[in-house]
Amino acid sequence: MKKFILLNLVFLLFTMTSCDDGFLTNAPTSSQEVGGEVTEGALLSNLAAAYQPLLLDSYADNNYNSLVLLSDLRSDDIYKGGGDAGDQHQLFLLSEFASTATENLDGIWVVLYNGIARSNNVLQACDNAIGVDENSLAQYRAEAHFLRAYYLHWLWKFWGNVPYFEEAIKAPYVAPQYTADEIYDQILEDVDMACTEGALDMRTTGAKLARVSRAAALMLRARVVMYQKDTSRYAQVTEDMAEIINSGLYDLSAAPGEIFLDEGEWGPGSIFETNQLPEGKTWASGWGGYGTNLPAFISPNGLSVDADAIDGTPKGGWGFGPVRTEAAAIYEDGDLRKEASINSFSEGEYTTRFQDTGLFQAKYCARVGYNPPPGDTDLNYANNVRIFRYAETLLNYAELIVMDNQTEVGGITAAQCLNLVRRRAFGTESDITPSDENIKMERRREFLGEGMRFWDVVRWGDTDLLNDNDSFSNRTWTDSQKYLPIPQSEIDKTKGTTYPLQQNP
Repeated sequence: MKKFILLNLVFLLFTMTSCDDGFLTNAPTSSQEVGGEVTEGALLSNLAAAYQPLLLDSYADNNYNSLVLLSDLRSDDIYKGGGDAGDQHQLFLLSEFASTATENLDGIWVVLYNGIARSNNVLQACDNAIGVDENSLAQYRAEAHFLRAYYLHWLWKFWGNVPYFEEAIKAPYVAPQYTADEIYDQILEDVDMACTEGALDMRTTGAKLARVSRAAALMLRARVVMYQKDTSRYAQVTEDMAEIINSGLYDLSAAPGEIFLDEGEWGPGSIFETNQLPEGKTWASGWGGYGTNLPAFISPNGLSVDADAIDGTPKGGWGFGPVRTEAAAIYEDGDLRKEASINSFSEGEYTTRFQDTGLFQAKYCARVGYNPPPGDTDLNYANNVRIFRYAETLLNYAELIVMDNQTEVGGITAAQCLNLVRRRAFGTESDITPSDENIKMERRREFLGEGMRFWDVVRWGDTDLLNDNDSFSNRTWTDSQKYLPIPQSEIDKTKGTTYPLQQNP
């Protein structure tokens, strides 16, 4: 099944090239000349290339680039872990709100800009396409607009004031730097294009499985608007969530413990995922292949596993990202999400490392059978990353109604949405009142380990929760830390050019 989905996604995929010439390097193709006529085959090659950065969370640009991990490291759910503070020191600094211009997330910066350049290629190809019917062309445009917005929204969340470009650019590969609010406008423009009625199917299946759906575009719009706290758009995204709910194409039938297993991929509660395969990535080049390193990264070091363990059994890794004991304590008795989110191991079962709590992330953990040889197995796990889930749709809707005073759409209530999530979590009725506090806590319980907690805390203004003063972490949040320093290497590349990058305050 995984191979079938991959083939539907990548079409005529060519190997991704590195970005040694600069982060704005336009990825070339041999089948499309700039400004020339483009066949549907060449267009699909460009589209496949635009999807590929979704798979580059492992060692691209010689960095570990999991967006899930990079997001959660600043939350109150996990610690950095690993060997010691110096092991992946840039990640330790990130977790302590102490990132510098020289120890930063350079790798994901390069990956995301490569995704933008490749999305631009698709849109250029659409403008020059020959022999492509209008419905297909509308779909390809919508996919490219979604992908460009998706990559840009991560740059916006991490760095805020970043360069932006929509056309192929030449050496020295520089572009004007926009303010965070200007970047938000660009993201919304792309997302609105992706949400054009009729361009995308509400749910992709069959030959379109693993490609962007209308539901994914609506979810991206909600995520961006709610993070910006753009109240002028709240009514629209409330209607968007109601449209997904009323479609009847998604549900919460899969149990918490099933969602993140191999057999749970692209299940009824999944709106959009990366599509990882256990093959292709090597230590010599992280720019190709389809596997992910995240499971090895976050699993306990030296974990003992029986030789006859069945597929799906948790196995060992590198010991990064241990779960905080306070995060484990948020779950009520009977909540199935605790076991689905957190693996607990006893002393002697594994090798303790830095900031050890005995608690490790379960959703994307390393599992027996998920990285079969040959190849560099630590880089090639098959765990898909769930980008949007239906549970987020329901909790978004509840939040917009209760916390943001939006009007119910079509009789859908906040209580219905909140308690659908609760009933799946407990396997029985466990209804609660849809208050601000309860909605916030359900989001934390539902999405632990999925890279959402930090962004939620920041947009709610609850950043006091991020302060630490204990033996594992000593950090103090200030609003100036919302955006990371722009990598110094990128600033240096633009010195003396038309568009010199300015460092964040």
